[in-house]
Amino acid sequence: MPTTQKRTTGWVVLETLANYGINTVFGIPGTHNLEFYRPLETLGIRPVTTRHEQGAGYGADAWSLQTGLPGVVITTSGPGLLNALSAAGTAFAESRPMIILSPGVALGAEFSDSGTLHETKDQLSAAAAIVEWGRRVKTAEEAVAAVHDAFELFATGRPRPVYIEVPLNILEQETSISASELAAKQFEPVPSPDKKLIAEAAALLSDAVNPVILAGGGARRAGQEIQALAEKLAAPVVTTLNGKGVIDEHHPLALGSNLRLAAAREVAQKADVLLVVGSKLGEAELWVDALRAQGKVVRIDVLESQLNKNQPATVGIRADAAAAVAAITELLDDADRTSAIDVPATLTAIRQESEKLDALNTSVGQAIARALPEDAILTTDSSKIAYWGLLNMLQVRNPRSVAYMATYATLGYGLPAAIGSKLASPERPVVAVTGDGAFMFSFNEMLTVVEQNLDIVILVVDNGGFAEIKDNEIAAGINPVAVDLVQPDWAALANACGGAGTRISSAEELDKAIEAAVAAGGLQLIHLPLA
Repeated sequence: MPTTQKRTTGWVVLETLANYGINTVFGIPGTHNLEFYRPLETLGIRPVTTRHEQGAGYGADAWSLQTGLPGVVITTSGPGLLNALSAAGTAFAESRPMIILSPGVALGAEFSDSGTLHETKDQLSAAAAIVEWGRRVKTAEEAVAAVHDAFELFATGRPRPVYIEVPLNILEQETSISASELAAKQFEPVPSPDKKLIAEAAALLSDAVNPVILAGGGARRAGQEIQALAEKLAAPVVTTLNGKGVIDEHHPLALGSNLRLAAAREVAQKADVLLVVGSKLGEAELWVDALRAQGKVVRIDVLESQLNKNQPATVGIRADAAAAVAAITELLDDADRTSAIDVPATLTAIRQESEKLDALNTSVGQAIARALPEDAILTTDSSKIAYWGLLNMLQVRNPRSVAYMATYATLGYGLPAAIGSKLASPERPVVAVTGDGAFMFSFNEMLTVVEQNLDIVILVVDNGGFAEIKDNEIAAGINPVAVDLVQPDWAALANACGGAGTRISSAEELDKAIEAAVAAGGLQLIHLPLA
């Protein structure tokens, strides 16, 4: 039965999104949000119905990491929206673009406490407390303007989630707003970097004996420029986890995303000039409360407010990362420089430190890294196998190779993120690596994988529950409580969901197991028990 061409506010909001290049949305249809779903087929937008709105948000987040566009989440009012707010918190903490669309109580019925379906005291305030901005619109024109404003934020500022609430009677109202008002807009880019500041930064770096580059998530689109500067300076490059892959981690100057480990962090701290590109240098990325650089510090960020955050800058440059780095590089001479840092020795020290911190997960992480196809996208959770092992050992070639959330550190992210990644980059193998405790937050999304006909491999590294929290309890003198979890037969559960599951007994079997799973296609689950 064809969709009725009823041009409601919901229709023009989605048409505006389509004009900006959005071809996929994540969410769950509900009684109140049907007008957001009406135009999808006509507009050629693919709806992805997850089994929980939190999964919709995580899927949208990872889709965004692949495409560079904001992930779009459609929820219903009340519980649907509130279920998605952990994903909004993730996008906020990691500085990623996201648009959440939700219906709201009808205009004039605010705070009526009358017992309407999905009634929530103040869902706008709930969402606005989490996102960059939340807006309740009163007309179709305001709804469309909110979409344009969101894309202006993503183009010119720090990309973070926004929430647009459309009252139910406005959402369902037909509108005569013109097609020209829905067209995508071009926004003025971030101002060109200050030439005087660029010259100061170039002079510092030119005279440096031991320059180092530190790249964060804000440098994801400046990889070529950073590599060119690094090669000209012979400067090692270390990244945060959000900046992982900004330059090819096989490059002879790459120290990987190992800023959390002392061996790599010390390189940045002891640089006579440290160039920080697109990072707030937060505690969660450092694993210490501050970097405490000992030399001069040059910082580049899209926001003025970030230039001295957590680490004062000698020279602070508000600019687009790629433009500023390229401008600095142009001012440097072509002198033949040699790095003062022994990068191979530092990488060896990083590996040894990881092994000392957690020998088991480092060993398993190395085995997984060897087994992954070279062009694979890895998605993972805040699980021990990720942050104690795999993310330290895995070398990737570009910043679109890992979906992770180092700051918000949520559980349940890995599988939904794999769904979003595969939808955005269907040509690349996608492998979700997750702990058993984390996987129990979102294993229902295996059904979404099958429904969307996706090829995704899930590796469940099973340490018997919340193993790190158990260790923390013991260290704190607490008898382990509430951390040993009952779990299903994972292979059988994958089979029951329409996929294929297998159990292996050791990390030595990972090469063959992952190769076979990727080749087989569809939903593939590998269970590796370590407990």
